[in-house]
Amino acid sequence: MSTVALIDDHESVRLGLEAAFARDSQTVVFSGSSVSSYLDWRKSSGAPPAEVVVLDLTLGDGSTVIENVTSLVADGASVVIHSVADRPAAVREALSAGAAGVVSKSSALDDVLDAIRTVAQGEALNNVEWASAVDGDRDFGDAQLSTREREVLRLYATGLPLKAVAERLGVAYSTAKENITRIRVKYVDVGRPAPTKVDLLRRAMEDGIVETDGDPSGH
Repeated sequence: MSTVALIDDHESVRLGLEAAFARDSQTVVFSGSSVSSYLDWRKSSGAPPAEVVVLDLTLGDGSTVIENVTSLVADGASVVIHSVADRPAAVREALSAGAAGVVSKSSALDDVLDAIRTVAQGEALNNVEWASAVDGDRDFGDAQLSTREREVLRLYATGLPLKAVAERLGVAYSTAKENITRIRVKYVDVGRPAPTKVDLLRRAMEDGIVETDGDPSGH
């Protein structure tokens, strides 16, 4: 069971999600129309951050998705964008700012619940909306990884320890470590930071280095 906050300026959407989460034994700790109201609630109540915040892509208070996702991630929550997903550039901005993934408002409630469980467990959310947003945005920053860097990233991001990656590729551990460092620097340079292993998996899926359906390792 995970704790969830709902941020959407359409009350009917929030009420529908609240009912679904209640049936799934998920605890909705906050429901409101803005990120600022959620952060105010956190401050006044002293409650810990929700494990997952379900956030609408566009809110009516004039805030941007980058501001909202950045604030929520900095506050300690994982963010799932719940949107019609018809604005690829905005979805890409949300993902680049640290959102864990995207779920379409046209998705079945079971799919939304599955996404929340996945993200609450600290796993990367891999779905069609995410891939479509990336594929549909020609401005998505290309990190221009070398062939060796792509090999290292594919093996490391899909679960192998760095030492095992080095052994698999027949290189020194220090060489594999340098590759990971260079990969992270390249992603930062194009505005797509990947400070954690989960982030590296996201970038690998976004760039087609790891398959976006089925087994991420390609097996």
